[in-house]
Amino acid sequence: MSEPSRILAPGLGRRTLVLGAAALGLTAGCARAAAAELTVYKTPWCGCCGGWVTHMRRAGFSPKVVEMEDLAPVRQRYGIPFALSSCHTGVIGGYVVEGHVPPADVTRLLRERPKALGLTVPGMPLGSPGMEQPGGATERFQTLLLLDRSGRTRPFATHG
Repeated sequence: MSEPSRILAPGLGRRTLVLGAAALGLTAGCARAAAAELTVYKTPWCGCCGGWVTHMRRAGFSPKVVEMEDLAPVRQRYGIPFALSSCHTGVIGGYVVEGHVPPADVTRLLRERPKALGLTVPGMPLGSPGMEQPGGATERFQTLLLLDRSGRTRPFATHG
């Protein structure tokens, strides 16, 4: 009887097959995340918001940017309390993404699909996507899962 790797294809071992399947699964996950439409609401004068949009593009998302003078109505519409706000608001796949949320966290959100409003990184933590510093200064920060309009959260990821 021939060995299992020969049944699959000449020269293709189990390890290669498993690694290839894992890579295909990751690629499919990224493609699904990138396929979801991302709308980013930001003010015209915010440079760090543009930096975050660049991070999202590099991660495979295709953000549509909408510039507004006042983001308070957007945050109110999507249930983001002032204490959990930042400088820009994204909407993707039925979720809100407030502030400098790392692209990997957005991908995970879309993959896991938790019952929540979305994600937030309150404030503007140094070293978060779009908030990089010339000297490389960073601070530890959390991405929070925004559970409901009352402002309840739970940690989703820790960075820095």
